[in-house]
This record gives sequence, C-alpha cells and structure tokens, in this order.
Amino acid sequence: MKKQFFFFIVISVLLLSCQTAVENKAVEAAIPENPLSLWNDSEVKTAIVDFVEKVTDENSADFVPVKERIAVFDNDGTLWNEKPLYIPVEIELAYIKEVFPNNPEWKDDKMYSAIANDNLDVLKEYSNAELATKLFAAHAGQKEEDYKAFVYNALSTINHRKYNRPLKEVTYSPMVELVDYLQANNFNVFIVTGGEISSVRTVSEEIYNIPIENVVGSSVGYKYIVDESGKYIERQAEISSNNDKHVKPTNIELHIGRKPIFAAGNSDGDYEMMEYTLSGDKPSMAILVHHDDEEREYSYMHGTEKAVQDAEKQGWYVISMKKDFKEIFAE
Repeated sequence: MKKQFFFFIVISVLLLSCQTAVENKAVEAAIPENPLSLWNDSEVKTAIVDFVEKVTDENSADFVPVKERIAVFDNDGTLWNEKPLYIPVEIELAYIKEVFPNNPEWKDDKMYSAIANDNLDVLKEYSNAELATKLFAAHAGQKEEDYKAFVYNALSTINHRKYNRPLKEVTYSPMVELVDYLQANNFNVFIVTGGEISSVRTVSEEIYNIPIENVVGSSVGYKYIVDESGKYIERQAEISSNNDKHVKPTNIELHIGRKPIFAAGNSDGDYEMMEYTLSGDKPSMAILVHHDDEEREYSYMHGTEKAVQDAEKQGWYVISMKKDFKEIFAE
C-alpha cells in the first residue's frame, strides 16, 4: 500500500510539472519575438519593453506578481480616434436623428431639433457635462439590450467623417498592439474611459480583445423592470458617474480594486489616472499619446495642455504619433 501511494505521489508531481511546463510554453509562445513592431525604434518603445521585461522577470528586483499587473487605458484619443467628433457623440447624434420623428415633444427642444436638422453648431453652446447629460437623457426609458443593439449597429455601419471606414475600425493599431503585448505578458488590461460604459462594452472584445467586465466608464442610472413584456433593465435619464479626471481613480478602486502599474491616456481628463498609477510603491509607468500628426491623423493640443506641460515633471512618457508610430490605423 505504501509503495502504491509513493508511486501515486511521484506520478502526480510529474503530471503537474508537465502541465506547468506546457502552460509556460504557451505563455512564451504568445509573446511576440519582435514586440511593438508597429512602433518606430525610439526612447518610448525601449522604455515600454524594458518596463515590461523587468516587472515580468522573477529574478528582477522590480518583479511584479501576475495578480498585480494591472494596466488601464483611456479610450477616446488613446485607443481610437476622437476627431472631428467624439465617437460617443456620433452615436448619440445618429440615435436622436433616427427617433426624432417618434418624439413630437422634442420639436421644442433646441438641441434635439437642431441635431435632427444637421445643425451641429448647437453642440458648441453646451459644456461637456451638459452635453453628456442631454445626450444620455435621450435614451431614458429604453431597454438596455435595445441600446446596446443600436450602438453596435452604429459603430459597425456609420463611417468616420474623414477616413470613410466604420467607426469601430478607427482604432490606433500601435496601441492595440500594445494591449496585446501587455496581455501576452500576463497584464490584466482595463479600459477606463469617459465614454458610456455599455457602448464601449459592445465592441471591446471584438476590437481590443478586452473583456466587457474590464471596461470602466461613465454610466447612467438603471431600473429593473418586470411587466407584461418580460424582465429587463431600463435606462434612466440621470448620469450616475461621469468617469473623467478625478473620478477615474475612484472608479478604478470601485471597479478594479487594485492600483494600476501601467496607464495610458491622451488628455487632461486622464491626468489623475496617470498620476494615481505612479503614486504606488511598485514599479509603474504612464504614457501620454500626443496627437501631432496632421498628415496621417490630426494635430491638436486643446484639452491636453496641462498633461503635456506636466508630463516630464510627473514622469510620464509622451508618445509622438508622428515619430513613434509606423502607422496610425491598420491598412
């Protein structure tokens, strides 16, 4: 009996060792031999690769356990295009135009009626907070499943105003590659966006390989309804969380529960998220995507002045789209 038990233990250990070896090989196979191939060789690319290598090397003093390898990415302007209009705004404009005839009370609403008649100058009359509140309110009383279906269809069929390709395809391929690279190195990657949480979730797995549960964003109130049509979630008018600036770190704590060690943003709205990421006692890194490529994309500073100005002082790496990216969008 003792001999049989001994052989059982030996076989179990061997099987476990084989399984571990196979898993390690699978992880190694997932890591590209030429990481960030869509990036030009530069200080930023070298810094990113060096950071990832040191936090994943068990023999490094900067090694970070897998469970603590949290990376957070803004979406608008960081993972996908945000000009000439934010993609979330494009979605709302399409929705208001489609349902306007079914809402006669909207004829007396200045914003809704102007949008329905393609007068987009009206948007300039509202602050970002006022605009978000008004646009989200258009979905009040809508079933959440219907909202998601509309958003996904809009992202798949509405072409970008400049690039003539569906909105969900104007993602920055070097940044998507960076997400893949981090995931291959056992980072748990999250989107932390000012965009509406459900809308981003409709495509996050498809275009970024980021699970829907890893999306943190602005959100409206919900109501659980039980009526003759069934049981469902209904969208409400009020905004429950405007996930921007100082709210991003609090929502990271609320939804993730771990401080990130890697952050990527592109504007002043990501300032506190990047600042928070570098405030821990673990090795950490933050990168700021700077839109300076007028020929291939856009060149602008509005809304990112403070972040760019303070980047060196804060220890953030500034990515020049013009100098650091071999391409902007996938061919």
